[in-house]
Amino acid sequence: MDRHVTSSLQLPAASFQSFVSVGVVVFIPIYDRIVVPIARSITGKPAGITMLQRIGTGIVLSILSMVIAASVERKRLKTAVEYGLVDLPKATVPMSVWWLLPQYLLYGIADVFTLIGLQEFFYDQVPKELKSVGLALYLSIFGIGSFLSSLLISTVEKATSGPGRDGWFSDNLNRAHLDYFYWLLAGLSASAFAAYLYFAKSYIYNRRKSL
Repeated sequence: MDRHVTSSLQLPAASFQSFVSVGVVVFIPIYDRIVVPIARSITGKPAGITMLQRIGTGIVLSILSMVIAASVERKRLKTAVEYGLVDLPKATVPMSVWWLLPQYLLYGIADVFTLIGLQEFFYDQVPKELKSVGLALYLSIFGIGSFLSSLLISTVEKATSGPGRDGWFSDNLNRAHLDYFYWLLAGLSASAFAAYLYFAKSYIYNRRKSL
């Protein structure tokens, strides 16, 4: 994609990951000063929304970010076809890299809801004697998530690639289908969210102040 900011300045591809952190930094004060007071006035709860509602909101936003990512990647592939760049993987597709910005920022906002909610939940809802265990369980999410992510990528690569066939993660991104993978992630996340709603509805908080 076209990564030029000016005619002489070009953004490094890896730098876009930093926009997740930008989304977090920008949204936290907005959440604290605007979202929470509005939610508090509606629900009458000190925290505005419960921990489980906060986590659920983050999951929904992460699903939306995957839907946006799939749509943008689909547009990029169509652009590559229109300009005859399918078999030129090193060529720059005439499409601005800023199309990627919304999904990164939205993912950062999702982190504000989900990660903070999870940290509060694992710390607040375990018995007093097991606070350190609760935080350890919270941190274990990242390790387990990374392992499952690697396993999913390996499984998809084996299932979609083969002799004379480009897989979803082909070295030639113009023949790959990262958009399919993003849709798969959105579908898996939606299924997980449905299960989350089922269990969250029946959850009883250990302390009323956590509401």
